[in-house]
Amino acid sequence: METEAGGAVGGVGTAEQKPICVIVLGMAGSGKTTLVQRLTAHLHAIKTPPYVINLDPAAHEVPFPANIDIKDTVNYKEVMKQYSLGPNGGIMTSLNLFATRFHEVMSFVIKRSNECKHCILDTPGQIEVFTWSASGSIITETLASEFPTVVVYVMDTPRSVNPVTFMSNMLYACSILYKTKLPFIVALNKTDIVDAKFAVNWMKDFEAFQEALESETSYVSNLTRSMSLVLDEFYEHLKTVEVSAMTGAGFTEFLAAVDEAAQEYERDYKPEYEKLKKEKEEKAKQKQEEDLDSFRKDKAQKAGLNLHSASRAGEILLTGGDSDDTDSEEEARPDPDDQVDEAQEYESFKRFLEQSTSAHHKTIKDQPASQT
Repeated sequence: METEAGGAVGGVGTAEQKPICVIVLGMAGSGKTTLVQRLTAHLHAIKTPPYVINLDPAAHEVPFPANIDIKDTVNYKEVMKQYSLGPNGGIMTSLNLFATRFHEVMSFVIKRSNECKHCILDTPGQIEVFTWSASGSIITETLASEFPTVVVYVMDTPRSVNPVTFMSNMLYACSILYKTKLPFIVALNKTDIVDAKFAVNWMKDFEAFQEALESETSYVSNLTRSMSLVLDEFYEHLKTVEVSAMTGAGFTEFLAAVDEAAQEYERDYKPEYEKLKKEKEEKAKQKQEEDLDSFRKDKAQKAGLNLHSASRAGEILLTGGDSDDTDSEEEARPDPDDQVDEAQEYESFKRFLEQSTSAHHKTIKDQPASQT
């Protein structure tokens, strides 16, 4: 592996150090791509250039230097045309197709792991890719099996001023956290427009959030009020960072949170992933051995059947003439029962002839006497 071959490159990484993979997720319009652009520029400014991957096949322009771009592999419009899909279905299918070749992406990242301290992945606004789609699981699990991986959920702070919208964002964040099972950071974006103190306060103070819901009288507000009780435990271990992708405010704190999450991965998540990886390898090895044993048994069974058929054919060829002669002799040899039946029939027919002859002679002798 190239990760073990050399030393530090430009003082960025060492042979033992692996890049931190930062997967940036969020709703459409939350500022994910702008955040990735600002984060990439910030890392270049501090002389630690990242390895950047674009996973959004529908992005017209990528405003950052992408080392790997999904658009170079999958044509989003052709996928829509070929499979008769809409925009969302085209994006989902494009990512599913790209996920089948993600092992090649891993090989490129591994080759550059000595040079980069961070690997940043920009994702599409179709958040369902990472909530229930198979491609999201493949990407996160493949990265987490090799590198320290952190999930960043970008929240649109101005749109979350409404408590119902805020709860919807938190439900998405919660579902992604439990789906990916990785260190999680909520980036409260666009703080240059609206201060995110209210959101942090709602997470820490349950009563403050309930007061904000008092002005809402719809059925959704009642549901939100009930859900806030469920998410109270979720907020306790949630890392939040206030950032502005437009101005670059808060990115020093953001990188500190990423480093802390990477340490959490090494401490809590990596042993579990190594355990799962080992179990998967053992199952694969066991299945391979079972398949090999089954193949050997089938091969031996077929060989035995062929040997038995060959020996049986030899016996038929060797004894074929004798058996035919024996059958001919048995057919030619008379049956004793048939001989008895023929003798009885002969005696019966003989008696019949004698009786008929004697009766005829008697008739001849009596005729002259009757005439005279």
